[in-house]
Amino acid sequence: MPPIPFRAFHGIKFVLLWLCFWAASAVSATMPSPELAKSWAAQENVRSFLVSEKLDGVRARWDGKQLLSRSGLRIDAPDWFVKGFPALPLEGELWAGYGSFDKVSAVARSSGNNPLWREVKLYLFDAPTLKGDFASRYQQFARYDALTPYLQVIPQRDVADNEALQTWLSQILSQGGEGLMLHRRDALYSSGRSNNLFKLKAVVDDDARVLAIFRGKGKYQGMMGSLLVENTAGVQFRIGTGFSDAQRANPPKVGSWITFAYSGLTSKGKPRFARFLRVRSDYPLTHGARHPAIIPDTLSRP
Repeated sequence: MPPIPFRAFHGIKFVLLWLCFWAASAVSATMPSPELAKSWAAQENVRSFLVSEKLDGVRARWDGKQLLSRSGLRIDAPDWFVKGFPALPLEGELWAGYGSFDKVSAVARSSGNNPLWREVKLYLFDAPTLKGDFASRYQQFARYDALTPYLQVIPQRDVADNEALQTWLSQILSQGGEGLMLHRRDALYSSGRSNNLFKLKAVVDDDARVLAIFRGKGKYQGMMGSLLVENTAGVQFRIGTGFSDAQRANPPKVGSWITFAYSGLTSKGKPRFARFLRVRSDYPLTHGARHPAIIPDTLSRP
């Protein structure tokens, strides 16, 4: 172990942080694929989980050197924003308070000199390459919000039962929040859709890729009527509600990804009452996709 440079720190708090980072440097800095949540349906004992608020921001991944979107696109954050971030992978949410999704999404797509970066922080919910289960990892990365004002840790709580969970969800929703996240406390980090990570929201949502755009009729003549999409389970269906007139006049591009809400599944696995929520700006267009004019009612592929 190298000698501790005491003169570089002021106080025992920073010495402890230095020791934590030295230990973390021995962990591989390779960024694993993201862990994705399933929807919570009270199917397990809630006491097996640590619970946190789900922030309606833009998911961001710090690979030790730069910020990336969930799909791996580089986010052009200013140097001063990431100064002090530890040199190991982190998982978090870019957020600027309730109702700020559109602003944060625009900031994440902009250049690093956008002054609105001053209003954003990275709210940390995991550090995937730290050793141990989630409860152990949380004890380690919970210290990181002392490093810089732009890195905050989302608090994790114990919840007694599903009644207490629903009470907390109601409080979050009344404040303008989105929901809760439940992370199995004894789980190691696992990439892909996970049985150890769940989201609890007032409505269920999912992502889907746009396959085709269909012409509108009646009051939507000359605009988009609906989209043909394919969700993450590979199921194809149409979405024709949830769009503003401006969005119908300039619909999501073929090959882009959207988020939609729905209310359960049909017997054939199709989302019921699917409605558009937003375009996912952190996903790239599918390779070779194009943006055709609004097409007749035929299946057109990218």
